[in-house]
Amino acid sequence: MNGPGLVPYLIVSALLFGIGVTGVLSQRNALMVLMSIEILLNAALLALVAFWRFVKPDNFDVQVFAIIIFTIAAVEMAAGIGLFLLVFRQRGNANVDALKDLKQ
Repeated sequence: MNGPGLVPYLIVSALLFGIGVTGVLSQRNALMVLMSIEILLNAALLALVAFWRFVKPDNFDVQVFAIIIFTIAAVEMAAGIGLFLLVFRQRGNANVDALKDLKQ
C-alpha cells in the first residue's frame, strides 16, 4: 500500500478535533458553535475511515456507517441553522449567552 500511513491521518483528525473543541468552548455565536460541531463530526469520521482503510479494508460496514454519519451531520446542520434563524429573527441576537432566558 503506497502513500502515507495511518499516523498522518490520525494527526490531522486530532488537529481537527482540537479545533472543533476549541470552537465549541470559546465561541459565543450559535452559528460558529454549529460549525465547530460539524468539524468535530468530520474529525471522528476521518479517524474512522482511516482505521477502516488500514485495519480492515475488506469490511464495508464502515462505509455504510460513514454515510450515516454524513447524513446525521447534514441533518444536524440544517436543523440547527433553521433554529438559529428562527431565534435570530425573534431576538435579533446570535449570542449563545443571550439565549439562556429561553429555558424558562
